[in-house]
Amino acid sequence: MKLIAGNANKPLAEAVSAYLNVPLTQANIKRFSDMEMFVEIMENVRGEDVFFIQPTSYPANDHLMELLIAVDALKRGSARRITTVLPYFGYARQDRKTGGRTPISAKLVANLITAAGADRVLTMELHAGQIQGFFDIPLDNLIVAPVFVPQIQQRFNDEKVCIVSPDVGGVVRARALAKRLDADLAIIDKRRESAGVSEVMHVIGEIAGKVCILVDDIVDSGGTLCNAAAALKEKGAKEVHAYVVHGVLSGQAVERVENSPLEKLVITDSIAATEEIAASAKIEQLSVAALMGEAILRISEERSISALF
Repeated sequence: MKLIAGNANKPLAEAVSAYLNVPLTQANIKRFSDMEMFVEIMENVRGEDVFFIQPTSYPANDHLMELLIAVDALKRGSARRITTVLPYFGYARQDRKTGGRTPISAKLVANLITAAGADRVLTMELHAGQIQGFFDIPLDNLIVAPVFVPQIQQRFNDEKVCIVSPDVGGVVRARALAKRLDADLAIIDKRRESAGVSEVMHVIGEIAGKVCILVDDIVDSGGTLCNAAAALKEKGAKEVHAYVVHGVLSGQAVERVENSPLEKLVITDSIAATEEIAASAKIEQLSVAALMGEAILRISEERSISALF
């Protein structure tokens, strides 16, 4: 097995390397003066089972291009199998046509990864399950319940807990977590007026006097999450916490979270934390290195991944 880290999230790649006790393969990833990307694998990969770890987070286009060029380099280096490990799959929110003459960018990115020469994909908590069908190569989509559930159980052991989906689209994810925790379920009904702007309408479910835990796959601007937290507090929630897989947190998101009724926002390290995120007292980051490392090991050894869940 060979592990290679892109520039998008080296701390996570190093943690996965430590979990597997497999050193990271040296690679020279740089830019020319005109900003063209260049990737050179510094070790022999001929006949090897190679895993390239690269979330396509901000700057998404640069990290995606780096991924594609690295896959091409590995393919031309005669790697036996190339698995692209995408802890965060960028462009996943563009999974359908939202109007006339608009793209389905998630499908385009899937085609690019396949065309570059990837043999399979390992990702985590896709924004929409149907994205798995965009790929014509095998894809494994990990869920983070094994990371979130133990901490929620430990932190709120003596509390009445209600799992809350911040929108109708996230009900399946919230219901699955509520089932694991044997907790109640509530849903925020919202109306989105434009991209990145949401208006909370009302809460469906009994949440008065309970600790509410908002569950979602992505927090970007933070508007939806903070509006949902305010609505829950207005309806009598005892406390409001949030567990979100991918902490994009762009623009003024961290400041928005700091000023919101949220007690704590828990995210994973699928995306490398900025200095602002790391300094925030309200934001906590959990590592998914062990989960991803175990999945990589099972792929390499041709064992079941679904058994993890």
